[in-house]
Amino acid sequence: MINELLVLLEQARAGDRAAAGQLLEHYSAYLTLLARVQIGRRLQGKADAGDIVQETFLEAHRQIGRFRGTSEAELLAWLRRILAGQIALLLRRYLGTKGRDVKLERELGVQLDQSSQAMDGGFIATLSTPSQHASRREQAVLLAEALRELSEDHREVIVLRHLEALSFPEVAARMGRSEDSVQKLWVRALANLRRSMGDGS
Repeated sequence: MINELLVLLEQARAGDRAAAGQLLEHYSAYLTLLARVQIGRRLQGKADAGDIVQETFLEAHRQIGRFRGTSEAELLAWLRRILAGQIALLLRRYLGTKGRDVKLERELGVQLDQSSQAMDGGFIATLSTPSQHASRREQAVLLAEALRELSEDHREVIVLRHLEALSFPEVAARMGRSEDSVQKLWVRALANLRRSMGDGS
């Protein structure tokens, strides 16, 4: 899989728009998840992560010829920078003058990197299989793809608890459920996510 992605990257850099579209589509779930976490933290669902990712893809299409990285990790870092720029534009629209801080894009970039590292770190290590470690794909991308397969409630409880790092009472308030029901939902969600991660390779 990783070799196929690197071939698509070379074709995209050479101006093949179809290859660029195929390449970027591999990272749709990953970027949507990162955007969702930032929107959840700052705008509480007032914007759609999918729309931000589409804008990110349009910008990536425009810039791909100038991208010089040669690995999936470098490609993801580049896409996160573009995503940070798109989220910064969105926040400026929603927050007005409060969002015009020149450090905003840098701060968003750091937060997106931290979210990606959190996905790639301890949380994913408890879920992934040896074959996934051997695949050399970025673990955060695999996690995002597995999360996309879950029901909306299961995905939401995992995102709020693990990626937004909310306490169970905060998750319960955000989801409009009791704390007890959220804890039970979380246990089922993790079991389903483990199964999903075990099925994919």
